[in-house]
Amino acid sequence: MKTVILCGGRGTRLREFTAAIPKVLVEVGGKPILWHIMKSYAVHGFSDFVLALGYKGQQVEERMRDESDQSWSVTYADTGLDTNTGERLGRLRSHVEGTEPFFATYGDGVSDIDLASLRDFHCGHGRAATITVVRPELQFGLVEVGDENVVSSFQEKPQLDGWINGGFFVFDQRVYDYLSVGSVLERGPLEALARDSQLMAYRHEGFWACMDTYKDNERLNAAWAEGDAPWRSWGEDGD
Repeated sequence: MKTVILCGGRGTRLREFTAAIPKVLVEVGGKPILWHIMKSYAVHGFSDFVLALGYKGQQVEERMRDESDQSWSVTYADTGLDTNTGERLGRLRSHVEGTEPFFATYGDGVSDIDLASLRDFHCGHGRAATITVVRPELQFGLVEVGDENVVSSFQEKPQLDGWINGGFFVFDQRVYDYLSVGSVLERGPLEALARDSQLMAYRHEGFWACMDTYKDNERLNAAWAEGDAPWRSWGEDGD
């Protein structure tokens, strides 16, 4: 089963790093975050990767040729410099044809998600697509204010009540009916799949984090250094 990883974005909110390197090569614990994502899939038995390259794609290929495990199969596909996510996925059709279904994810999110369970969930419902939904911690604390402005409680960074896109997808070939030139995956294609009742949600209650900002990178590096990295499902020696 193939895994598509979208690696082509500019990562402008991480410009402290991304002026020089692509976002997926920003390091956590001395390794590119892309390596962490690929290790998470490989440890579940999914080690056939298609990397959708764009911004500074040559750097990604050069670095990951050094970092990739010998047991991994990695295809490097140039999908354009400023291509949107939906079109980027669309340009990979020839790489995933005949493989049904296939995983897809972004190059900046880590999780302790059970990927085999996600695959089984998708294969069991028969729809074209599955989106993993998560409930992250809020960035700020919540203050409960009662009558006459009396503070009744304070919650430090509670978990979000609703669900958001966690970025771990499973698609079958029908998804290509929804992709077009210029499409943004998270807008038109997913919205249309939902309207057609072809999109199912896999609820993940465990750990999830997205490295979107410098602060996010610091937080992930601190967790790794402290030995508190829930996404690390492989051994200390990297196996």
